[in-house]
Amino acid sequence: MLRFFLLFLLLQLSLFGLNMLNWVQQHVVLPWTALLARICAALVMWFDSTAAAQGKVLWNTVTGFGVSIEPGCNGIEACIVLFAAVMAFPSTWRHKLVGLAAGFAAVQALNVVRVISLFYLGQWSKDVFDFAHEFLWQGLIMLDVLIVWLLWVRAGAKNQPAQGGNPPDEPPAPPLRPAPAVRVPAGTRTVSASLDLSPR
Repeated sequence: MLRFFLLFLLLQLSLFGLNMLNWVQQHVVLPWTALLARICAALVMWFDSTAAAQGKVLWNTVTGFGVSIEPGCNGIEACIVLFAAVMAFPSTWRHKLVGLAAGFAAVQALNVVRVISLFYLGQWSKDVFDFAHEFLWQGLIMLDVLIVWLLWVRAGAKNQPAQGGNPPDEPPAPPLRPAPAVRVPAGTRTVSASLDLSPR
C-alpha cells in the first residue's frame, strides 16, 4: 500500500508538471478545451439554437452570456488524478489501458454535463452559478474519479484467477483396501475367535 501511495504521488507531480509546460498547453490543453466547447455547443443546439462556441467559450448569441472553459474546468486535472491512480495500482497492462480509456470517457462525459449546466445556471442566477461552479461540481467530478477507480479495481479483482491452497507437504495416503476373504474348505472345523464363558 505504501508503494501505491508513493507512486501515485510521484505520477501526479510528474503529470501536473507536464501539464504546465507551455508546449503542452498550446498543443494539447487549448485544442482539447476548444474541442470541448464545440462539443457542448453541438449538444445544446439540439434543443437551443442560440448557443454557439468561439474558442474555449460557450455563449448565447442572443443574451451575450457565455462561460469560458478555463484550466480546472476542462477535465484534464481530474483525468490526471485518475490516470495516476490507475497506473500506480498493481494490475496488468491490458487492464490499465481499459481503465485509462474508460476513465477518460467517464470524466469527460460528466464534464460536458457540468459545462452545459453552468451555461444555463449562469443565465438564471449568478449566486447559484457560483455555488455550483466552485463547490458542487468540483466535488461531483472528484467523486466521479473515485467511483470509476473503485469500479476498475473491483473489475480487476474479479478477473484474477482464483488461487488454490498450498500443496500438502506429504502425499495423501492411498485408500485402504479391504482384506481378502479367506475361504474355508467344507468340512473343516473352525475355532471361534471368542469364548462364551457364561454359565449354562
